[in-house]
Amino acid sequence: MDDPFLHLASLSSYIAQQFVQFIEDLICREILGWSEYLVDFGGLLVNFTSDGGCRTVPEACSFPSRVSDTGTSFRIHARRSSYVNDNLPVNSLLEIVRSNQSYGGFRLIFEGLMLPVYGLRFTWKLTLASWGCFISHIRCALVQVQSVISRVRTSLRGSSDDIGWLQQAPEMAPVVDGSARFRELLQDIRNGQHTLPDSFVYLLIPGFFSNHGPLYFVSTKKFFLKMGLTCHIAKIHSEASVEQNAWELKQCIEELHWGSGKHVMLLGHSKGGVDAAAALSKYWHDLKDKVAGLAFVQSPYGGIPVASDILRDGQIADKETRRIMEFLICKLIKGDIRALEDLTYEKRKEFLKNHKLPDDIPLISFHSEASIALNVIATMSHIAHAELPWLPLPGFGEDESENVIQAGCKVPVIVPVSAALALCALHLQLRYGEKSDGLVTCRDAEVPGSVVVKPDIKLDHAWMVYSSWRKDPNEADASEMCEALLTMLVELGMKRKEVVC
Repeated sequence: MDDPFLHLASLSSYIAQQFVQFIEDLICREILGWSEYLVDFGGLLVNFTSDGGCRTVPEACSFPSRVSDTGTSFRIHARRSSYVNDNLPVNSLLEIVRSNQSYGGFRLIFEGLMLPVYGLRFTWKLTLASWGCFISHIRCALVQVQSVISRVRTSLRGSSDDIGWLQQAPEMAPVVDGSARFRELLQDIRNGQHTLPDSFVYLLIPGFFSNHGPLYFVSTKKFFLKMGLTCHIAKIHSEASVEQNAWELKQCIEELHWGSGKHVMLLGHSKGGVDAAAALSKYWHDLKDKVAGLAFVQSPYGGIPVASDILRDGQIADKETRRIMEFLICKLIKGDIRALEDLTYEKRKEFLKNHKLPDDIPLISFHSEASIALNVIATMSHIAHAELPWLPLPGFGEDESENVIQAGCKVPVIVPVSAALALCALHLQLRYGEKSDGLVTCRDAEVPGSVVVKPDIKLDHAWMVYSSWRKDPNEADASEMCEALLTMLVELGMKRKEVVC
């Protein structure tokens, strides 16, 4: 019986030689390229030794049980070829192997010589890729710089190209100056001559933020009621969009007309005039027999630079500014951002292009210029009343019941509105060279085809609706000016009827 250790040593030697032979086969296929040419002889296993011998082995016997000791053998598996005969003699195979040996050596030398070329090619491609990446970054930087420059230019230019666009539009009707007649009517009213007829219902339409000013138009309404006139303040959401307020005004006008049987005279301040004009232009078919005229009081009919400068796209920090305004208007005061957006020049141009005012209605445009003098800083506006609770105060009477006095009163709320509007007017004058009431420029307040009224005194945007804390008895107040405007509007309506007749 054979020694098992001898068999184990033989098996180990066989496995080692097979591993070495496997490595040699890999070298022959991958480096010398022999496998590219021997694969054409399918079904054969070619063995060649170092002494030049060669023999063929069937494919089924790819791993013999005993390894030859004559020399190191190379074992290569061949694949069938469609263009080489399977019965080639062994000497021919040996010649092919030898030729492939010489060609593989030449190929190895050639590839070694081509290494610098490959290195140069790789370096060139890497340089091109780096240069392309560099150019791409430069282009991105240039685009960002151009975007910043464009935003800076847009911010600096502001509303310079938009202010007064109504006067530059050739299709807009010209305006007529009626300031002289207005001053005559105002002087007659101050002298006690009130000619405003009671055959109309007078509807006062408030503007932006009027819901947060309880005294908005209140003094004017009381003034009209004392004269026996029917006067109402439109109950609309001042921070709603123009289209929504136009629909609400249409319903309000129809209710007043049906309830009284009288025509309605409209007087809109600031955004209220824009809302009233939108109601007439969109629903004139339903309102032409119910509305007798419309007076615009400091209304941004063409747009307002403040709104455009805040919400303009493409300027510096445009998205951040819009978020702030959305928070203030939508979240804080429960309004609609479209209320401010509808007053921008872009939205006004779009709206007026699609909705024009009717030609057969009397129109008056009233605009003023705010004072920018230093003394206006001390001017305070009375916008509301604050009612104090009933507080127990000590008394000094003999009776015990008089020792405690229940006290309660209303305290006026005054704010420096005029000072803020004076600063805005100074800003608009320095930046655009335009005269304004602090918010609306004079040119944007002139409605095409209307009679323009320019007072001879300087008034800010809030003066017509909020009375000053200290009134000057020698000057007309806001209620008298509103009466003069509506009286003038009645005269325009009568003249139109005479011309038609």
